[in-house]
Amino acid sequence: MATLYYQGHASFRITASDQRVMYVDPYAGGGYEPPADIVLVTHQHGDHNKIGLVTQNPGCTVITNKEALADRRHQKFSVGDIEIQAVLAKNLMHNPKKCVGYLITIDQVKIYVSGDTSMTEQMKDFTALNLDYALLCCSGMVTMGLEESAECAALIGANHNIPVHIKPGKLFDAERAAQWTAPNRLILQPGDEIELEH
Repeated sequence: MATLYYQGHASFRITASDQRVMYVDPYAGGGYEPPADIVLVTHQHGDHNKIGLVTQNPGCTVITNKEALADRRHQKFSVGDIEIQAVLAKNLMHNPKKCVGYLITIDQVKIYVSGDTSMTEQMKDFTALNLDYALLCCSGMVTMGLEESAECAALIGANHNIPVHIKPGKLFDAERAAQWTAPNRLILQPGDEIELEH
């Protein structure tokens, strides 16, 4: 069974059932010891793109916003049986030509990673995907805030909604996380690891 380890801020690690390791937006916290087979970066702000924290296995696949937006469109990637689809991310502080979110399918578990964004027109299409998890930013500073993020969670309809990027400059903020009113809320603190359910 795949697992998700929350490192803090917007950084997390997914380990597939066959022990392949994926890091998303490496920057915060610990837990970078397992070498990576896949690294995803949503955009090039300094709190999302510290690829140097990660030891890469031979043949490691690194996908940043640049690869994800090649040919000026959102790209799809297959790494073995792991599927990665880049999707729209944007707001006043984040140019959609330089930022993405990701839809990840790993061990049949479907995960949405918002990146730094506000609500997008594409989110209404996610309902039909029957997502298992959505990791949604909610700091209210450079990203959408708690209320809009909760509205996105309701719109997307994932089985589990996890708040990330909760407060700039902090790994985590328990008080703000507790104020998030998203349905199917699942609050992870840095260092928490869960088994991913399909």
